[in-house]
Amino acid sequence: MLNDLIFFITGIAVGSMNAVAGGGMLVGFPVMLALGMPPLVANITANVAVLPGNLGAAYSYRVYLRKVPKAYLLLLVPAAVGAAGGAILLRHTSFAAFNHLIPLLVLFAVVLFALQPFLYKELHRHMQSPKRKADIKSLVIISVALLPFAVYGGYFGAGFGFIMLAFLGFTKLHEHLHRMNALRTATTVIIALISVIFLYSTHLILWREGLIMGAGGLIGGYYGAAAVQRMSPQTLRTCVIVIGFSTAAYLGARTY
Repeated sequence: MLNDLIFFITGIAVGSMNAVAGGGMLVGFPVMLALGMPPLVANITANVAVLPGNLGAAYSYRVYLRKVPKAYLLLLVPAAVGAAGGAILLRHTSFAAFNHLIPLLVLFAVVLFALQPFLYKELHRHMQSPKRKADIKSLVIISVALLPFAVYGGYFGAGFGFIMLAFLGFTKLHEHLHRMNALRTATTVIIALISVIFLYSTHLILWREGLIMGAGGLIGGYYGAAAVQRMSPQTLRTCVIVIGFSTAAYLGARTY
């Protein structure tokens, strides 16, 4: 019962963070490990845990999503294909191999989170540039470049939202940052949904724990974002980075 409560509260935090800017599983993943999940099981179950919250966030962004030029929906194609590829790779990864990879994956995700302010600064610089129409050719090129990162998203999703924002910053999408966040959120829904579909038959999804965390994530994704935004951004960022680096260091010490 206590574990269920912890999963639920953690889900609210994960959903809130993902709705604001991403990186929620940098908090959720260590909690899953602390409550006894093996890393590979936690990683696969995380797709179930984040999906309701991402859906809630996407729904709350629906006004902005409608204002995104239809051409940019092309970017959802490599997201779906890459997620399928990453999930297939994960299906063929043994517990031992994943245990060796996970410290590096967590470290990579934490570094992405730590660099997020610089990413936002770059996005604002691009949005202040002269307005230009969407160029299908450039979107195709960006879609191809996005594909390998989408494979990472399907294999280990933490931090993919930051990568997606970086790619959107180099498109001609000059609209408000909320529109970028809306498209990023829609992409993370695709990534998680495809991953669940391809990993369903592995029998490594802990549905009870994932759905309890997902229920909290749904609340956090739709309602909790406002609460997170009232917190000091620096305090929140510092806590997440400390948790993330500590998790990577712990997993590295245990593995190597």
